[in-house]
Amino acid sequence: MNAIKATQLALTFSIAAFISACSVQKLPPATAHASLTTAIDNYNYLIGPGDNLQIFVWRNPEISGSFVVRPDGKITTSLVEDIEVSGKTPSVLARDMEKVLSKYIRDPIVTVSMTGFSGPFSEQVRVIGEAANPQAISYKENMTLLDLMIAVGGLTEFAAGDSAKLIRVENGKQVEYSVYLDSLIKSGEISENVDLLPGDILIIPEAWF
Repeated sequence: MNAIKATQLALTFSIAAFISACSVQKLPPATAHASLTTAIDNYNYLIGPGDNLQIFVWRNPEISGSFVVRPDGKITTSLVEDIEVSGKTPSVLARDMEKVLSKYIRDPIVTVSMTGFSGPFSEQVRVIGEAANPQAISYKENMTLLDLMIAVGGLTEFAAGDSAKLIRVENGKQVEYSVYLDSLIKSGEISENVDLLPGDILIIPEAWF
């Protein structure tokens, strides 16, 4: 009986050691995808998964229509499969489609418009932590920190707003900036309002009481 218990105990320790060895493994950091917008005055909306595109091919209604961008960033038309559209502006996509369709149609003229907007993750602004409604928000032209805080409903009562951090990808690396949300929202110090760029991440920690 003691031998059986000893064997079971040894097996338990072996399993625990195996689990412990597995648990120390660490995945590599998430890939930093920089936005193509590096300044507020050169912003152009980029197409992303979930966007609804209206593609009109002049004099060819049979290949025109509405298309939803797939999760892999592509669409399929009646003539061409797997057209990469994510990360392009509507006008760039229109020119690209003209090149593709020129193999089948003489001098195609394409117009791309949009009826639904999500955009690539690299173009969305994300808020995590002690916001009333933390979420990912599609960037809008000239968006500021104050606009973002209004969109997420402000801070919770547990937020350490003046300890918040804004993460931005610059030259392929994540750079951390301090932002002062309590000063901006509660004290009305408008000088603490800053411009945002697509891809910014706002982290709001909990206060230590």
